[in-house]
Amino acid sequence: MQKNVRYTHKHAGFTLIEVIVVLVILGILASIVVPKVVSRTDQAQIVKAKQDLRAMESALQMYRVDNFAYPSTDQGLDALATKPSTGPEAKNWQPGGYIKKVPKDPWGNDYQYLSPGEKGDFDIYSLGPDQRPGTDDIGNWDLE
Repeated sequence: MQKNVRYTHKHAGFTLIEVIVVLVILGILASIVVPKVVSRTDQAQIVKAKQDLRAMESALQMYRVDNFAYPSTDQGLDALATKPSTGPEAKNWQPGGYIKKVPKDPWGNDYQYLSPGEKGDFDIYSLGPDQRPGTDDIGNWDLE
């Protein structure tokens, strides 16, 4: 007597080749998409830095109109948010200041300030993403 044995063959998963093909496709897509996304992030940070510089430049102009001089380098940009306690005296400093708070650059560092500046009456700048002076600096002299 012969038994009728039926063998069923079910595919219970993916083959190694199918997995490798999917990984290669994902790798190709990532190599195309990731640089574009990273590039956009870098561009957005530069745009943010330039917006901050414009706002602080305007606040410095208002400070000068009221006090007849820009804050000194020692007083720094903090003179826009809190009345300076060191000279030169800000006799007509506006209560509430000229900006609410001195922002950090998009990379989390303080903006640099020089008065008198090397490139104008004052220089406000960020050292940029690399944080090295003179390489990727973004300053008020770059504003359009």
